[in-house]
Amino acid sequence: MIESLNNPQERLLDPMERISEVLFALIMVLTFTCSFSVADAGRKEVRTLLVGALGCNLAWGIIDAIFYLMACFSSRGRAILTLRALREASSPAEAHQIIAQALPRMLVSVLSTSDLEVLRERLSRLRAIPDRPRVSKREWLGAFAVFLIMVLATLPVIIPFAVIADSGTALRASNGIAVIMLFLAGYALGRYAGHRPWRMAVTMVILGAAMVGITISLGG
Repeated sequence: MIESLNNPQERLLDPMERISEVLFALIMVLTFTCSFSVADAGRKEVRTLLVGALGCNLAWGIIDAIFYLMACFSSRGRAILTLRALREASSPAEAHQIIAQALPRMLVSVLSTSDLEVLRERLSRLRAIPDRPRVSKREWLGAFAVFLIMVLATLPVIIPFAVIADSGTALRASNGIAVIMLFLAGYALGRYAGHRPWRMAVTMVILGAAMVGITISLGG
């Protein structure tokens, strides 16, 4: 939280955010393709599928980008309040408690009182605290990246319907591409989380299929 005020080298999106956006995009587009009826499919139905799937993910890309900006704004606001409370602390012990509350529990568990004091001294030397949170240029770029991921992750799954004349073949190609993308996203998640990548990849394919089935059955 505290570091969010001064870290210009931070990535626009961390790996978990990128993987989550890809997975969400895939789940959304698969609710369209998996409910597509090949038996009744004509060019009109295929066009409806393409417009619906792309339009849905465009809309959710915008919504996710807005949520991303809201999260950034909230995080900066909390960081400002934390630094302000730190400077107004009546004792080093109170300041240590404020710092500990802003850090992950696992990290706090290995920090000594002297470590917290070093942090307190360094944080107290920070330049003037902003009056209120503002969304930075990098965060606007991050929001655009969220939108772009949602849209781009949709395209490989719906492109077969635009380039393959036979609807059945297009559906099989689309599903195959979706399975590969779910597998790769799961593998990347496994590596990032320190879990077995291959097992996570297979789990993600199964979990993705289950989530699509639940979404369709509930009318999503």
